[in-house]
Amino acid sequence: MSKTRDALTAILIGGLVAGTLDVGAATLISGAPPGRILQFIAGGLIGKSAANAGGPATMALGLGLQWLMSLIIAGLFVGASLKLQALRKHWPLAGLAYGVPVFLVMEFVVVPLSAHHHVPQFTPEALVKNLAAMMLFGLIIAAAARWRLGE
Repeated sequence: MSKTRDALTAILIGGLVAGTLDVGAATLISGAPPGRILQFIAGGLIGKSAANAGGPATMALGLGLQWLMSLIIAGLFVGASLKLQALRKHWPLAGLAYGVPVFLVMEFVVVPLSAHHHVPQFTPEALVKNLAAMMLFGLIIAAAARWRLGE
């Protein structure tokens, strides 16, 4: 396979798997059902009231937005790993480390700029759980990059 095809495969697999599991992690962390998590994601685009009233359609929108963001995040890592072989060679550490800025950008840039318009506030326990979820997210993407692109 070509390097471009392998990179695209890594982005698709890493992004879709990490994005899907992230919804599950949010469900476990918050105690909210997956549909409510997806509506929250959709609410970042269309507002909380519209998302909560939209039912399955807004859940589908939320899933689409989740996957889109996950693919973008995966694309950034895979692109960087094409230039920096160390990201693939030391993929577990690179993936865990990548989860930290992903967490910070999502929580303190994306969410505040969304229709939710608030900066998240965490208890220490929630901070640890959410950060760990994003570190796992990064680890999945790094594993996909290593698998498809090699060392």
